[in-house]
Amino acid sequence: MSVSRTLVFALLPLFASCQLFTDRPSDLSANHTRLQGELNRDAGQLLFRPCQEQRRFVISNDGTTGIMRESAELFAGGSGPLFTDVRGLLAATPQAGVDGTLLLSKVYRLQREGAGCDDLNFKRTTLHASGHEPDWSVAVSGKGLILNRPGQPPLALPYLEEQLPEGRVNLTSEANGQRLELWLAPQRCVDGMSGAVQHMTAELRLNGQVLRGCGYLGGARND
Repeated sequence: MSVSRTLVFALLPLFASCQLFTDRPSDLSANHTRLQGELNRDAGQLLFRPCQEQRRFVISNDGTTGIMRESAELFAGGSGPLFTDVRGLLAATPQAGVDGTLLLSKVYRLQREGAGCDDLNFKRTTLHASGHEPDWSVAVSGKGLILNRPGQPPLALPYLEEQLPEGRVNLTSEANGQRLELWLAPQRCVDGMSGAVQHMTAELRLNGQVLRGCGYLGGARND
């Protein structure tokens, strides 16, 4: 497959081949919608409530996304709902007490910590990656790339993007005396500190230093 380069100020292409665990075939998930919301447990079922809504949907899953196992581990670590960012198909159900079912085809994120539904930057973000030891995060939008590190002011940089085979992506920037490369690949990734699950692994190469973490597609980029 040929490698295509896209300037930051151009429209970012659709990111069609990212997968978490094993996705359903594309023809079955073509009508699925990306949704964010809270995940709760009730009587052995997982219930999804979309952000800013009161409707509740029973998670219907054949085991391919891993959300049953992953959520059980996060629920065991504390009380209250989890935040999840998923793709799926909403459908009716005869079950009383709920508003329907949500048939999952992909899980982008599952986490206890973080802004969740209150993240005002999510819809403007195309890619996000972060890691620890030392802490770092990169937020990418149509306006540029912002690198955040503790004790240092946010660093805004222009960038070039490479779309690679198997859903991988590479961002590079050489500006303001910095050389930055960010590599992301569609593979389950667990944050070692929070236990949050994301659907991409990330590697940041900053001026020769290699930092690893996890990443996900933002709300401004659909797959």
